[in-house]
Amino acid sequence: MTPVLLAAATFLSTLIGGLVGLKNKDRLHRYLGFTAGVLLGVVAFELLPEIFSLLGEQHRTPEVAMIALVCGFLAFHIIEKSILIHHTNEAEYEVHKHPHVGIASAVTLIGHSFLDGIGIGLGFQASTTVGITVAIAVIAHDFSDGLNTVNLMLINKNKSRRAFMFLLADAVAPVFGALSTLLFTVSGGGLILYLGFFAGFLLYIGASEILPEAHSRHSSYRTIGLTVLGAAFMFAVSRFA
Repeated sequence: MTPVLLAAATFLSTLIGGLVGLKNKDRLHRYLGFTAGVLLGVVAFELLPEIFSLLGEQHRTPEVAMIALVCGFLAFHIIEKSILIHHTNEAEYEVHKHPHVGIASAVTLIGHSFLDGIGIGLGFQASTTVGITVAIAVIAHDFSDGLNTVNLMLINKNKSRRAFMFLLADAVAPVFGALSTLLFTVSGGGLILYLGFFAGFLLYIGASEILPEAHSRHSSYRTIGLTVLGAAFMFAVSRFA
């Protein structure tokens, strides 16, 4: 039940992000900078080494794992841009805000959070260390997920009550994702594909979402330093977890 308990911690992280983040936007960039470093560290110091270890044990070549990594990166890029492309095209002509755009975007984040929970559960199937480090990464970036869920709902003219309901759904999604992994196990070859795909997903979230947002209004050496600190923190965790 450890994966489920850690996934439950993401509930608080997401909820706090949605409720408190809106009131602390001027400081949020520092948290996001640190989070980007954490995600980079998880990929570099835990997921990729675990992939290469499994490849060595099973006498496999790395191509399949790297294809899975690229697929993970591109899959979330395509999903995210496809859901927002209609809204972006409209913005080229005039400002349009539609509640259904906010709902569709929030639903995408909820699905993403469910996959986060699955990621924690499958991480523990690979090893306890992988599970712990993946959980740390998920807990860290789910704060911004909560913030984004509320923001996307409100800026598209959804009422606060509806935004809060979607925030709750986003917060509980990782718990259900982790619970689902108690019903099945993944073979060694499947774990290689999962770890590669999840590594690509984390790289996309860190490089294409969190890091640009961290520097969008408050780019500074302090934010850069916090990103480096986040990566160093995950290096230490990977050594001692």
